[in-house]
Amino acid sequence: METHKNLDPRHEVFNHSNSVFLHLCEKDKSLLFNNTTYRSFKKNEIIFNEGTRPSGLICLAHGKVKIFKEGVGGREQIVRLAKPGGFIGYRALFAGQNYLSSAVAIENSTVCTIDKDVIISMMKENPILTFKILKNMATELGYSNVRTVNLTQKHIRGRLAESLLSLAETYGFEEDGMTIMAYLSREDLANLSNMTTSNAIRTLSTFASERVIDIEGRRIKIMDYAKLKRISDLG
Repeated sequence: METHKNLDPRHEVFNHSNSVFLHLCEKDKSLLFNNTTYRSFKKNEIIFNEGTRPSGLICLAHGKVKIFKEGVGGREQIVRLAKPGGFIGYRALFAGQNYLSSAVAIENSTVCTIDKDVIISMMKENPILTFKILKNMATELGYSNVRTVNLTQKHIRGRLAESLLSLAETYGFEEDGMTIMAYLSREDLANLSNMTTSNAIRTLSTFASERVIDIEGRRIKIMDYAKLKRISDLG
């Protein structure tokens, strides 16, 4: 784990277009800014482990992060993926509990941590900020509920198609408008889709043979978005 020395990512967290802090008054924003630390994590480096206690509100400034829970036999289940401007592990912070999952950088990433006492104190005094954070949590809960049902009821093709669409929605596309701007390993794609790695590899190959996607290493290009969406919807 290394401290980011050149750029101050706190500016990105507090001024990101999607930030819940964007419209805070300068006094409140300055207070949070001065009580925020930041660290950079290399690819595959753990940000926090399941069972540890939150020390503050973690915000992703740069990079991509997966939140996962270890299941039976040590197999991972990816709960969700985080993108810049989003929070990581804030359910445990506000519940006053230990983390129920772990977070790891899937590419070089930088996170900012706002001191727990400072953010909670401000939320008590600022109902608009509290409502925005609550709205984020409610949105995430709704997404998790839908994912839980889909991962248990959809067939393999439907689950993998949904995961690819989710990746595209979360991280967007490269300049060609087709290549997903997230380069997950086959194992991570499997863990995101609740299937074995061999099934994920086999299904990706089938999608490629059907010209739904094109594969080049970890780069996946969606060739037929409408068909991929139909596969996901049919389950």
